[in-house]
Formats: sequence, structure tokens, C-alpha cells
Amino acid sequence: MASRLRRTLLAALVTASVAVPVSGAARSSAVPAPVPAALAPMRSATPAALAERYAAGREGIRAAERMAAGDGHRWRAATLRAMADPARQFLFFDGRGGGRTAEVFGDLSAAERIAVLVPGSDTNLDKYGLLRGGALRLRQELGDRSAVIAWLGYRTPSLMSLAVLTPGRADEGAPALRAFVRELSAARPAARISLVCHSYGSVVCARAASGLDVADIVLYGSAGVGAGSAAALRTRATVWAGRSAGDWVAGVPHLRLRLPFATVGLGTDPVSPEFGARIFAAGDGGHSDYLRSGSTSLRNIARIVAGQSPAGQDRDA
Repeated sequence: MASRLRRTLLAALVTASVAVPVSGAARSSAVPAPVPAALAPMRSATPAALAERYAAGREGIRAAERMAAGDGHRWRAATLRAMADPARQFLFFDGRGGGRTAEVFGDLSAAERIAVLVPGSDTNLDKYGLLRGGALRLRQELGDRSAVIAWLGYRTPSLMSLAVLTPGRADEGAPALRAFVRELSAARPAARISLVCHSYGSVVCARAASGLDVADIVLYGSAGVGAGSAAALRTRATVWAGRSAGDWVAGVPHLRLRLPFATVGLGTDPVSPEFGARIFAAGDGGHSDYLRSGSTSLRNIARIVAGQSPAGQDRDA
């Protein structure tokens, strides 16, 4: 009976995802942007090398701003104008589609602890503020000698689409995340690097995990990662999972169904004993509140990135 109910719930979710229009994503993809200039691999993270990289990112943003403004997209142009502020630091930028970028918060050249923040569904240049705000707050919580990188390096699915229930977008994005982290590791070999993965971003991290030289993989607000267990990720990193009491993701059925047109569902619940991650306390906020100032989840994620045990709850699932 329970299995039949879960299948019915998932079928209803699939139906809703297919039926609801995704006009927001379509609008974001329709904004024109130039092809970005090719960048050489980041072999060094000295202040001079990073300044050159940030200048290239800024130039790409300004080129995209001019094109968006010329085509009448004032909202995107204003967003890009703010991003081109000389005080901001972008390792790469591509304004096409929903946008791809990696913004650095903190001094990457001197950071001993680096968090790569991988966002979930509905994250794009027009909705970049939530990702940026979370990165800023995590950097503030971590303090000096740390850096946070907001990595919007893949085409995120719409929450109201079938794509968010399958690993397809994660399979597309994982090679880019893997290449980025390996480049970062080569440039900053002495730094402790962690992947901090929200919602659908946890699927991207799971797909990229094998062979990456990272200390921790932190999954939060995740409905599943497309794998049956932490061991299946084939990583030497410590895999953590947390879910807040107010997160609606807890109600998503944790199974995979083979349908005529796709395999739907992301599998085992990451905070379940079956998955085998280490569990950290995440408070009682909602799905978008994990990096809220003063929250239990923010404090514990920062402690994990810093190589410390999280406070409150810290146990094997």
C-alpha cells in the first residue's frame, strides 16, 4: 500500500511538472549574449593571475550587458551592470541561455578553506541574488582565510519541469564541475576544498564526485542524488547530508520509476540510514533558508567546510 501511494504521488508530481509552463526559464534563455572569449586553464592563484582572470570575466559581463541593452532587455542589462562592478570577482562568465558564471567571495589567493557552492533548480542570471546572498553569508560565517565560490556552471532545471526529477541536467553539468574543481585544486593545492550542494545541485555534485580531491561533499535540501548510497559516489570525501524541518523536499517520494519516456525520481533519501551519509543538524527553516544568517544550518555547514564537527547533531545515518 505504501509503495502504491508513493508511486501515485510521484506520478502526480510528474504530471504537474509536465503540465505547468516554464515561461520564466524561456524568458531567461531568450536574452542574447556574445560567445565568451576562451580562457586558459587557471594554473596559478597568485594575486596577479587572479586579477587578470577577474578582469577577463568583467569584460565578458560588460559585453553581455551591451548586447542585452541593445536588444531591449533592461532587467538583464541592469543585473549585468551590477555584476561588472570592479569590486566583484568572476572566474568565468557566459551570458548565453540562463547564464554560466563563478563568482569568488574572499581572497582566493590566500584562502585555506574554499567552499564551492553548487545551486539547485531555477538558478540563473535573472535569479542570481539568492545564490549570491547565500555565498556572502557563508563567507562571513567562515571568516578570514576562507573563500566561497558561487558556481553557476550548468543549465539548471526549472522546479516545475520533468527535468528536475531526472539526472539529465546533472549529467550535462557534472563534467564542467569536475573540470572546475580539478583546476581549482591545481591552482590552490594546499587549500581544503569542499563541495556545498543545494537541492538539485546535490545531483550534480554526486555525478562529479568520483576522483575529485575534495575534503567534504555537503548535501542539503536534497530529494536524492540519483545514487543508492554515499558509497556509490566513489569518493574519498566525507559525505554529509542535512535537511531542515520545514523543507518541503521531505515529502518527495524517494524512488525511481521507469516510465516509457524517462526514468523519473532521484532514489534514496540522502538523510536516511540506507544512504549512509553523516547527518548534520539543519534547523527548522524552509527549502531556501539553509544559508540564512544565524541559522543552525549555516553554522554547521561553515563548521564542516572549516574541518570542524557540526554542532548539535553529528552522526552516521
